[in-house]
Amino acid sequence: MNIAHILAQPGTHFSFEFFPPKTPEASQTLFEAIERLSPLHPSFVSVTYGANGSTRDLTRDLVIRLRHQTSLNVVAHITAVGASRSQIHALLEEYAQAGIENLMVLRGDPPKDVPNYSPPADGFRYAADLVAYIKKHFPHMGIGVAGFPEGHPETPNRLLEMEYLKAKVDCGADYICTQLFFDNRDFYDFCERCEIAGIRVPILAGIMPITSLSGLRRMSELALGSRIPAKLLRAIHRAEDDRAIERIGIHWTTEQVFDLYDQNVKGIHFYTLNRSCPTLKVYEILGKSLGENWSVP
Repeated sequence: MNIAHILAQPGTHFSFEFFPPKTPEASQTLFEAIERLSPLHPSFVSVTYGANGSTRDLTRDLVIRLRHQTSLNVVAHITAVGASRSQIHALLEEYAQAGIENLMVLRGDPPKDVPNYSPPADGFRYAADLVAYIKKHFPHMGIGVAGFPEGHPETPNRLLEMEYLKAKVDCGADYICTQLFFDNRDFYDFCERCEIAGIRVPILAGIMPITSLSGLRRMSELALGSRIPAKLLRAIHRAEDDRAIERIGIHWTTEQVFDLYDQNVKGIHFYTLNRSCPTLKVYEILGKSLGENWSVP
């Protein structure tokens, strides 16, 4: 189902993100996680790309496998960096033939080992360019783009940042999914700034439970320097081990989701890191606390 039709349905939508496995063992772990999460009936699941399109084939294979072997609505990530126009067009043709209807369109991070990187001459410099191309040649595709509640590190001018985001929406993006954040006030402020900028598409809140100290450090790098509130940091530093940190992380995420759900946000997107347990625990706590009021579209 096209993402625009999914998000047009009433209620708060829940979705999960996975990354393509690189080994048979990792593949088995992923599908076990998907098997456990599927009964939660997510509105969709998404599959990421690696840096510089490094997992393009793995992403394609996983997306098509999920499309054929499950009943899940699948969103495939696609990035402009490191790919020519013909390569991207061929991939889009393959997705269309496989029945993939939805994409998360990103510029992607330039390769760190290539100074002064510039895209291929026949490629796409910006995500907005890729969005426009897809809408022109594959108009049936639903498209999501990224938003940054705490600001994009490459665009310190926050006014200019919103102009870039609006350009992606004006080119045809159907919704925005945010980078992860730990303070809901940042998300609500981002939504207000989108409204002021004339952005009217649904905005989904990106959430990830902290499960270990090493994971927190890695998460901060992946999230482009996501801000960790002092209250959360203080609790983590008091923890004796990673098991305690996981309990703290799940509690913090659950409180975030409670608040977002109460505010009737259009969607909450869980970055699962291919693990089911943290997300399942959040759902379990929500179900016990909200009872009959707890429902998903």
